[in-house]
Amino acid sequence: MTTAGTTPIIEMRDINKSFGAVQALKNVSLHLMPGEILGLVGDNSAGKSTLMKVMTGAYLRDAGEVLVGGQQTHFRSPQDSRALGVEMIYQDFALCGNMDIGQNIFLGRWPRRMGLFVDREKMYANAGEVLRRLKVDVNSVYQKVESLSGGRQQSVAIARAISFNPKVVVLDEPTANLSVMATERLLETMAELKRQGVAQIIISHRLTDIFEVGDRIMVLKRGQNVGERYIRNTSEKEVLELIVSGTPETRLSADEAEGREAVS
Repeated sequence: MTTAGTTPIIEMRDINKSFGAVQALKNVSLHLMPGEILGLVGDNSAGKSTLMKVMTGAYLRDAGEVLVGGQQTHFRSPQDSRALGVEMIYQDFALCGNMDIGQNIFLGRWPRRMGLFVDREKMYANAGEVLRRLKVDVNSVYQKVESLSGGRQQSVAIARAISFNPKVVVLDEPTANLSVMATERLLETMAELKRQGVAQIIISHRLTDIFEVGDRIMVLKRGQNVGERYIRNTSEKEVLELIVSGTPETRLSADEAEGREAVS
């Protein structure tokens, strides 16, 4: 639990986004506290991925504000958000299957010797350090990614994001195609990131996973925020009711939410 008055690590205020005549987001606000895990849920047309793509600069917002550490930002690409510590891991992982684990973790930014040659020794040593930080076991950092299970590929995608030392990691349906065992390992990895102070947002249809590791949950419906709950103060049943038939609530600011949590 965060301390009342703490500045959100990232905050979105009254975000609007349209695609032609379709308004995907309408005055959506979101805040994420340092080290917090927020579940972002809703049906398939709720606007979850659109909101996160606005957050990370993949989409430009039509209106609204995005603040990182209390400072206004104007992301125009994912590179802009990455520079301020925001990473998004997409559902397809975006890995190169014909390359090995170490190459994927440092793809496009391989360490070099004398500015010319790839420092392979340093690259693989650093890859091993990132995997150890996440407490992920692999046979070898030289193993081709295409030979890995879905769960291990997910771990490599997370390791690549963590290698940028982010403050915020967004995971898009991270457990959708994983086995039960791989899902458990992933949730353990998310808990480890939380212990290391990395804030996370999970886009997911699997409420059970969010309730296992999350601190707070936010529900979108037809591009609007229809409710927020602390995990400890709600149930899957209540969240499902919001997803199915919720109407927009008066949204709490970060400070108001902390105050309500303190007296609950």
